[in-house]
Amino acid sequence: MSEFLSNLGRSFFGPVDPAPDAGWDDPPPRKGFFTDTSVCIGCKACEVACKEWNAIPEDGMELTGMSYDNTGGLGASTWRHVAFIEQEVPAGGGINAHDHTRPEPVDLGMPTTTLPGDREDAGVATDFRWLMESNVCKHCTHAACLDVCPTGALFRTEFGTVVVQDDICNGCGYCVPACPYGVIERRTGPEDDAAVGLAQKCTLCYDRLSDGMEPACAKACPTESIQFGDVDELRERADRRLAEVMGVEPRAQLYGRDENNGVGGTGAFFLLLDDPEVYGLPPDPEVTTKHLPGMWRQAALAAGTLLAGALAAFATGNNR
Repeated sequence: MSEFLSNLGRSFFGPVDPAPDAGWDDPPPRKGFFTDTSVCIGCKACEVACKEWNAIPEDGMELTGMSYDNTGGLGASTWRHVAFIEQEVPAGGGINAHDHTRPEPVDLGMPTTTLPGDREDAGVATDFRWLMESNVCKHCTHAACLDVCPTGALFRTEFGTVVVQDDICNGCGYCVPACPYGVIERRTGPEDDAAVGLAQKCTLCYDRLSDGMEPACAKACPTESIQFGDVDELRERADRRLAEVMGVEPRAQLYGRDENNGVGGTGAFFLLLDDPEVYGLPPDPEVTTKHLPGMWRQAALAAGTLLAGALAAFATGNNR
């Protein structure tokens, strides 16, 4: 029986512990990520570590032209993606939020004859700041990708994460439109890669977790922007950090922290310094399979009605 059909008896919405809900007996505490974007420096160490550990092929070495970014977004060959958002006039009123002034150019020791902005033809400077965010699969409490998988290739681990089994995936692609975050994707190349045509996404380093190790991206993060641990403890840590940041960043908010959101909360959640849309994230994601139980009940009712009508017509015909 497919994972989809076997999941019909479990929860499709609301706050739950996903591992016991999926049938695991006495699982360990749920594991996840808290990503504090306020201390992300955009080094991309997480991207490199993810690719190296999981043997993910390169996905293009050309810049997009929109930012210091050569990957553009999450995909089959980008399980961690660092977004660079150039934002004019940051929340708080200026680059220096405490006094609303623009700092003087700093000599970085670069081999130029003038400091940035000092040339006569430089024009009028515009106040801006960089918002950087290391994005990843959210490992939703209610994961639509898992719900629609017809082969059971996507499964819920004992750590509450969602993982793709390459040897079971048939490449149908049902999971791709089911994800409300647009995370999962089928790999298209290179041709000699064994996962071409198969659904691919972050596994939260399931193999490392099984050996008591932390995920490669969190291990490589030099500023501890990516924090790994028990989800309950990370949520408490995120609440404390938000209270600290709100003093200087009034638009700061936690994304994915709320267990009552449309996906029942996520295993990977974020401290953002502005609205989710600024980072290219959906503001109100909802598990796309939330209404499946009701739909199946209606389908069963319709089928029963048709069957009853057919039997009645048959009985009437025999009486004639």
